[in-house]
Amino acid sequence: MLGAITGDVIGSVYEWDNIKTTSFNLYNNKSYFTDDTVMSIAVADAIMSGGSFAQSMKDWGRRYPDAGYGGHFAVWLRSESMEAYNSWGNGSAMRVSPVGFAFNTMEEVLTMAKKTAEVTHNHPEGIKGAQVTAAAIFMARQNASKQEIKAYIEHEFEYNLSRRLDDIRPHYIFDVSCQGSVPEAIIAFLESYDFENSIRLAVSIGGDTDTIACINGGIAQAFYKQIDKKLETFIRGKLTQEMCDVLNRFITLYH
Repeated sequence: MLGAITGDVIGSVYEWDNIKTTSFNLYNNKSYFTDDTVMSIAVADAIMSGGSFAQSMKDWGRRYPDAGYGGHFAVWLRSESMEAYNSWGNGSAMRVSPVGFAFNTMEEVLTMAKKTAEVTHNHPEGIKGAQVTAAAIFMARQNASKQEIKAYIEHEFEYNLSRRLDDIRPHYIFDVSCQGSVPEAIIAFLESYDFENSIRLAVSIGGDTDTIACINGGIAQAFYKQIDKKLETFIRGKLTQEMCDVLNRFITLYH
């Protein structure tokens, strides 16, 4: 889960100022956590407590009302309703990384990913984006090769992961859909050679950089197994104490 949060924080400053290159300052003092981090923490907290995903998202989201939520989610967050609104946005994929780390069979991972998604993102594409992301994290955890991860996702979910970033990057624009951002995040991971490079490649795509890097970072952490201590310290310094407390408990239980 720390990998997803790392991607969110690093990508945050480039969301509205895309750079289209891997050459940028990883330790930008202006970087910050966004809704991606808040909701990832909410999902992790619910997994550990056995509580409701919806209620946890409401609770954590209301603690951080200015984290940059999408319009429909912000309305849902403020309301008393627990009804989903059929979203296909990438919000379902950016918050699902704890599922990929916490459960130990693919069946469990896909079931729980669906549950985290359908709180709000109950459109088939919203559920699919969450399941793909969680499945990739789970497979990476289990030491699957990149080719095995790619083959599984292409076969089971019909995402096209055979494109190249060099072809995607020049024409890629802001796209908040799962189908228009999750495959790109995974392709960046597939082309990477270590965790940091994976995050840099994800940010270089442009578009919704914090979310693309968040999705990418969860998979990259699971695959490469570690994050540089200096980078981890920097990222933790961007979080609140209660976020770090949840993160620490989650790492103790599931990493």
